[in-house]
Amino acid sequence: MATEAHTEVPADGHKGTFPPFERDTFASQVLWFALSFVILYLVMSRLALPRVEGILAQRRHRIENDLNSARRLKEESDAELAAYQKALADARGRAQTMAGATREQLNAEAERARKALEDRLNARLNEAERTISAAKQTALTNVRGIAIDAAAAIVERLIGAKPGGTTVESAVDAVLKR
Repeated sequence: MATEAHTEVPADGHKGTFPPFERDTFASQVLWFALSFVILYLVMSRLALPRVEGILAQRRHRIENDLNSARRLKEESDAELAAYQKALADARGRAQTMAGATREQLNAEAERARKALEDRLNARLNEAERTISAAKQTALTNVRGIAIDAAAAIVERLIGAKPGGTTVESAVDAVLKR
């Protein structure tokens, strides 16, 4: 069953003023309003507002405690961070000192090894030079003998007669002295 909604005033019309503004009931309405307001005010001020105030005080106290705790923890963490950074800087300094000492020690050992190697190489070089010099002297001595034999063979081939031993030796000695 559908009903239609209208915005029109019914035909019989409503004659009269708005009920809260009627003069006959206005004084009693103001009295009940004042009485209700006083009762509501007393209930709120005695029961509800103290509870709200207590809750707000607890929250304020908890927030202050949390802030103090956070401040204390931040100070502790800052102190720990400073101690950590100091320990890290000290460790780096010790590491650099140890690295420098190790580098110097390794450089000194390398220098000693280099000098020992140079000494061994110089000794071997001197020994090789003596061996070469001795071989050269031996070769030069043999060269004289070979030169005498070769000159004697050449002269014999050229002239057909074997020359005397001292003649070829004196000629070879004269050429070698030049």
